[in-house]
Amino acid sequence: MTRILTIALGYAFLLLGVVGLFLPILQGVLFIVVGLLLLSRHNPWAQRLLDRFKARYPRAGTMIARAQSWLHRFMFRLNLFGRRIARRIREVL
Repeated sequence: MTRILTIALGYAFLLLGVVGLFLPILQGVLFIVVGLLLLSRHNPWAQRLLDRFKARYPRAGTMIARAQSWLHRFMFRLNLFGRRIARRIREVL
C-alpha cells in the first residue's frame, strides 16, 4: 500500500513540477525534485536523474542527499506505524 501511495505521490509532484515550470505561482524545480525523491525509492530512472542533477549542481546535491535520508527515515517510521496499527486491529478483531 505504501509503495503505491509513494509512486502516486511522486508522479503527482512531477506533474505539478512540470506545470510549475510554466506558471509563476508554483516552484517547478522544487516539485520535480520532490517527485524524483519519492520515485527514486522504486524506479531506477528517477535515481539516475537525481544523481545527474546532484553531479551538475553539487551545492544542491548536499541538500538532496539530506532530503533523501530524511525521506527514508520518514518512510521507515511510517511503515512501522502502519504495521503497529494493523497489529492492534487484528488484536481487537
